[in-house]
Amino acid sequence: MGSSSTIEWTDATWNPVTGCTKVSQGCAHCYAEAFAERWRGTPGHHFEQGFDLVLRPERLRLPLQWAKPRRIFVTSMGDLFHSSVPDEFIRLVFSTMAQARQHTFQLLTKRPERMQKLLTKWAVVGMDQVLDGLGRVPGGLGVLPNVWLGTSVEDQATADVRVRQLIRTPAAIRFLSCEPLLGPVTLRRLHLPPPKRFQRTGPGPWEAYKHLDWVICGGESGHAARPMDPDWARALRDEVTGAGVAFFFKQWGGVRKALAGRDLDGRTWDEYPKGAA
Repeated sequence: MGSSSTIEWTDATWNPVTGCTKVSQGCAHCYAEAFAERWRGTPGHHFEQGFDLVLRPERLRLPLQWAKPRRIFVTSMGDLFHSSVPDEFIRLVFSTMAQARQHTFQLLTKRPERMQKLLTKWAVVGMDQVLDGLGRVPGGLGVLPNVWLGTSVEDQATADVRVRQLIRTPAAIRFLSCEPLLGPVTLRRLHLPPPKRFQRTGPGPWEAYKHLDWVICGGESGHAARPMDPDWARALRDEVTGAGVAFFFKQWGGVRKALAGRDLDGRTWDEYPKGAA
């Protein structure tokens, strides 16, 4: 955790919150939980409390110390929108992101319903006002241009619920992480636009894709990794790229993920949202 990262689609991680609880099958073999629980009960260790949810206020200002622009994965070891994280603490996280304009923040959650409700409320109030004038938000839409908002989906059931909540959320960039991909996922049948105030136009013949900018796909890794059918990844890639949405293939996964590699049909897919830093 910190100023660099081995995660393929980001440059660094920032964890003002650590710890979480499981919400769906995608959480079953959580890498963050496995790592944190190794240290439970170790006096003085950062993860002495294992994967229990812990607020880390001493880390709130950390990105302001990094001068070089980075893509920063927010709460890689937890979920900022967990019910145990107070609204005020989330506001302080957004305040730091508003000030650290040199960075791009990639915020991923499995709880997009709470994210949607809170950020919609803030957008109506005005993000500048919510962040005490630190946001300097252009266009009056109540979003921070350097913050990408995403949700994780692992199968069609989670996609049907979480994608609808994500596209209702005011954001400069919206993205999906389909990892671990545990079943086929299609977005063709999602035709529910967000409230008019937050509608954005974009490429693609399907309504859901008009409000998405990026899709990450990957298989599960680790000793108990559940397999990903190659046809699931191919179908998602074809659907995403056919709609003009950026596609990133992270990994095949498996017990020996380094050997499995990242190539999908003879090439790597390292696309990022169009026009994004």
